[in-house]
Amino acid sequence: MPAPKKIQERAEKLRSVIEKHRQLYHTHDAPEISDEAYDALMRELEEIEFAHPELKAADSPTQKVGGTVLEKFEKVEHRVPQWSFNDAFSEEDIRLFDARIRKVLGREPEYIAELKIDGLKVVLTYEKGALLRAATRGDGRVGEDVTENVRTIASVPKKLTKPVDIIVEGEVYMRKSAFAKLNAERKGRGEELFANPRNVAAGSLRQLDASITRMRRLDNFVYDIARLSGAPMPETQEEELGLLEELGFAVNPHFKKFADIGGVISYWKAWEKGKDKEDYLIDGVVVKVSGRAEQAALGYTGKAPRFAVAFKFPAEQVTTVVEDITLQIGRTGVLTPVAILRPVSVAGSTVSRATLHNEDEIRRKDIRIGDTVVIQKAGDVIPEVVRVVPEMRTGKEKAFTFPTRFPLCGGDGRIERIPGQAAYRCVEKDSYEQQRRKLAHFASRRVFDIDGLGPKIVAKLMEAEIVSDFADIFSIKKGDLEALEGFKEKSIENLLSAIGRARDVSLARFIAGLSIPQVGEETAKDLAKHFRFAEKFSKATFEELQDIEGVGPVVAEAVAGWFKDRENRKLFERLLKEVRVKREEGEKRGKLSGKTFVLTGTLERLSREEAKERIEKLGGKVSGSVSQKTDYVVAGENPGDKLAKAESLGVPVLGEGELSKLLEG
Repeated sequence: MPAPKKIQERAEKLRSVIEKHRQLYHTHDAPEISDEAYDALMRELEEIEFAHPELKAADSPTQKVGGTVLEKFEKVEHRVPQWSFNDAFSEEDIRLFDARIRKVLGREPEYIAELKIDGLKVVLTYEKGALLRAATRGDGRVGEDVTENVRTIASVPKKLTKPVDIIVEGEVYMRKSAFAKLNAERKGRGEELFANPRNVAAGSLRQLDASITRMRRLDNFVYDIARLSGAPMPETQEEELGLLEELGFAVNPHFKKFADIGGVISYWKAWEKGKDKEDYLIDGVVVKVSGRAEQAALGYTGKAPRFAVAFKFPAEQVTTVVEDITLQIGRTGVLTPVAILRPVSVAGSTVSRATLHNEDEIRRKDIRIGDTVVIQKAGDVIPEVVRVVPEMRTGKEKAFTFPTRFPLCGGDGRIERIPGQAAYRCVEKDSYEQQRRKLAHFASRRVFDIDGLGPKIVAKLMEAEIVSDFADIFSIKKGDLEALEGFKEKSIENLLSAIGRARDVSLARFIAGLSIPQVGEETAKDLAKHFRFAEKFSKATFEELQDIEGVGPVVAEAVAGWFKDRENRKLFERLLKEVRVKREEGEKRGKLSGKTFVLTGTLERLSREEAKERIEKLGGKVSGSVSQKTDYVVAGENPGDKLAKAESLGVPVLGEGELSKLLEG
């Protein structure tokens, strides 16, 4: 049976485009698309020719050489905060990282490069050499207790060679050979196949039945000591890895020390090519300044160490077809265009949607329905469309224009462009879809943290007309849930207990839960710190709000506008009757109260973190940027641009000795 005309036309188009790019790459040394995008086009043509052999021709490019982030686990508060690494994706990124390091230290440090294993991070705690607890990273502060499952992993020692108290960090992963065997067994049983080893490792570690985890035959590498008692802390990362091995941990053997960043880049390039030879997934290289004293001097940002970076391999790119463009509604009513894609595997998972950000982005990239596009995933972010392959157009592609109405917006569905922005929003502010998302956000782990009240349960409660706003959640009774499908006595008891616990909430989480436009978690913290009381926050004027550091006029207008709405204010008052909002701790009073400091350069006797801690203990505040509101800039060795800005603004500059006198006297 001959191939359908549409398939024939697609194959012909593919041959033409592939031949063009083959010539550009091999003959003219001037490629226009990435190797991965080229390979994706080639794979599509190969699949068509395999399915329809009559379309395979002798001159086909396929015949030519050179053409080819669980609710059921106990929560564990980490004794040591868990950081994530900042990412570098290119040589330019890693050289900028090196430049920052050298600027602070005043010299080229030694680096240790280690393979970044694509698995799930675990934190292992030992007391007197015996495994006490294993936990996932979670949000960095609280993780899941997976001790019993980790005990089934043969490469995790249950007893160390020395009776030390130690907390270590490592990666749980599944070997590619074990993954292949597992999928072969599932295929034989007619079961759905797993997508990739990383997902299996993560899912296996979160099994409630530890015997299932044992059968998955997971493995582990340990790479860092977070805390150690009973033995001296190693002075370098190389010595640290040696101690870990000595204690009985499995350490990846491919780490290497380098005297400069050039050696690191060569190592990264070599492993980018050689990563597939290992029996585990590798998604990059972790680069660390080796010396512990230097690490302490460099310190941490709010979420990551300054002395280390994850040097990722180039993002995987593939080609696929935009089958449609639709809109996705957010909890504040903002509409985001989304490309509906022909399903394709990228970075180890199958994707069928990609964000298009906004109308301006669609126009800039000239993305049309029916286009063949290059998509990529960088790390774990949502897939995005990198570019269109215009040569694949047939003339049947359709340009996308924002509609004037969107059904999920509620009311008559009208939408409007947000003044001064490239985004659209619903005119109706209380549609079902918006409210569902707001309620799910309200109950989420980082806001009110109501276990068992995920998006699906929220939808079920809304459909049953049990809840319609935030305050309704705290009025749920046992009888309301008993008639709902899927609710057993234990699950009802657990949900009601979780709701009860959520009645005590910090002001920052309370504010974040209101879904005020422009107010995310960090802004909520700034507002909570300033106002301290929920009632005081609700009475804030636009003028007062815009003067708060980290807020500004846009956020101020959003907050003031939210409280001007009568229904919002009524909801706020109802909610206050249901919950107990903890008063935010006020600014500490001391000899430095009201004084703002900025730290720059390397201090000899104090690390930046120690200096910050001592300033704040005396009531002072440490800011990351210099402004006219800055009282002092403390300059150590090799200060950055902040010193020049301080001098231009006339801000007093202190040396480390002068700071010490302030802190002591």
